[in-house]
Amino acid sequence: PLASVTDTAKAAQDDAPTIWNEVPGNICVETFFGDRDGTDAAFEAADHVVDMEIFIDRVTGVPMEPRAALGDYDVETGRYTVYAGSGGSVRQKREIAEVLGIESDNVRVISKDVGGNFGTRNRLYVEFPLVGWASRITGRPVKWTCQRSESFVSDYQGRDLVTRVSLALDSNGKFLGMRADNLSNVGSRMVSLSPLSKGSGLITGSYDIPVAHLRSRAVFSNTAPTNAYRSSGRPEVTFAIERLIETAAAELGFDPIDLRRRNLVSSDQMPYPNAVGMTYDSGEYAKSMDMCMDLADWEGFGARKRDAEARGKLLGRGFANYVESSIGTPREQAEIHVRADGHIDLVIGTQPSGQGHETSFAQVAAEWLGVPVETVTVIVGDTDVVKVGGGSHSGRSMRMAGTVIVKAADELIQKGRKLAAIILEAAETDIDFQDGKFSIAGTDRELPLYDLAQALDGRTDLPEDLSDGLSVIEDNVMETPVFPNGCHICEIEIDPGSGAYDIVRYTTVDDVGRAINPLIVDGQTHGGIVQGAGEALGELCAMDPESGQPLAGSFMDYHMPRADEYPSFRTALNEVPSPTNPLGVKAGGEGGTTPALAVLVNGFVDALRPYGVRDIRMPVTPQKLWELIQAGS
Repeated sequence: PLASVTDTAKAAQDDAPTIWNEVPGNICVETFFGDRDGTDAAFEAADHVVDMEIFIDRVTGVPMEPRAALGDYDVETGRYTVYAGSGGSVRQKREIAEVLGIESDNVRVISKDVGGNFGTRNRLYVEFPLVGWASRITGRPVKWTCQRSESFVSDYQGRDLVTRVSLALDSNGKFLGMRADNLSNVGSRMVSLSPLSKGSGLITGSYDIPVAHLRSRAVFSNTAPTNAYRSSGRPEVTFAIERLIETAAAELGFDPIDLRRRNLVSSDQMPYPNAVGMTYDSGEYAKSMDMCMDLADWEGFGARKRDAEARGKLLGRGFANYVESSIGTPREQAEIHVRADGHIDLVIGTQPSGQGHETSFAQVAAEWLGVPVETVTVIVGDTDVVKVGGGSHSGRSMRMAGTVIVKAADELIQKGRKLAAIILEAAETDIDFQDGKFSIAGTDRELPLYDLAQALDGRTDLPEDLSDGLSVIEDNVMETPVFPNGCHICEIEIDPGSGAYDIVRYTTVDDVGRAINPLIVDGQTHGGIVQGAGEALGELCAMDPESGQPLAGSFMDYHMPRADEYPSFRTALNEVPSPTNPLGVKAGGEGGTTPALAVLVNGFVDALRPYGVRDIRMPVTPQKLWELIQAGS
């Protein structure tokens, strides 16, 4: 056996075992952002400097359904059909074809209902092209199913960042500058740099920090590859800035809320260019803070704390602001086909894995076209039908799909006017469209959309540009990111005798832009909170430091969050439409996760600060809490 290294910081040290001979030192990426000279000057002029070293350890996605694939090679056509769960079948089609060394037209990928993703399935796994190859070799379909124990050690994993952060302040608590050194563990093979890159642009968080300088590195190690995992890279840097501000307030004697308010990016500054080059599109950060504090009954905390103390408990309160980014693959395509039987087929390349796309996408099309939502069928996940699409990742789905659906619907209405003019024997300029009906202006003659489709059924005398009837295909490219944001507050009650704890209150206000379906957004927020809390409170891909052996290979060793560990969440929306797209959508799938790590650890540290606790490394367990209480007693 060769020497191994699994620890992120140790993998970057000069004496670490070399993972690849081609990359001595194991550092495969090193880049810099921001203004080094300006940041140095800000630190020299500062009255206060606060430093922290932050560890965000490794977790895995644990999808409800372990990955599986079935390959079926057709000798007569020379085509491969691969059934496999994914975050985007179109991308998998292209990548499988590349692996097999064939034209992409010779591959069909079918990816229907997917039992969990959140990034785990966004990149190709080796087994997917392998089952296709094996089917050609054996002359029969070949299926492979991953066992849960295999999944724990071979799924793409998430997080795993070490960062050193420093904040420069003047005597009044005004932020002058920030330094960060981010080291991301990409594993043994570099599958994705998304966690490093997404986090790099947001190190200053929700705050108006004039200058900053960031060093970003990626390091190889003897571990499974890391990939984008819900809110890729953003929970890590949000944790760093929010822990740094909380620590600065405690050590310098500032009220942590006043310190945040003094340095928040204001609505008047939007669109706001941050110190490392990202431009936030819109937001009302101060208003979200006020809303969240009101919803959380901020003023009543003192009474609840005294009540807890009377029962022999410690009560801590955590607070965190956040801003995250959403961009993803910029191209999306939508097809709308109005059928004579009174239904619409909506073909889209943004693929669901439980987010409710079939509902929300149908809502957008139905509202724009003025038809009942139950008459719209959303079709996804088969590359013989879906030709173009970026899949579901990076919070892109509603924004990208909604925008191109609206674009396609507008084109359908324009085309419908021409067709209605033919059927109604009127001039196109006289045709209006409203509430799902075409009509001749100034008359009572009208033709509902589905009646028009029926009237066109079987017609062979239409002009060539209208010969396909009420069908359109529209592409859209959107390369401008959006920046969802918000505020989370929690309260945690700890038994000092055992270290056992309860999260007794958790409150959120999120700005997702326009919420197309608030119920779905609320569900996404609930799931997002628990996904972030899982890492803060229990999930850990533990490794033996001597052998490199994974120590979390089953649910006996890996603590998954459970419903009875959390309270009912109080949630609200502060909808500030994004100016970057016609629906004003930002994103709602990742905001729950982004601040969850920070708000919970801030709550624990707040409760244990009387014991001299400055920081707690995740996951926070009752044993860790008990040991800290004993050490500080």
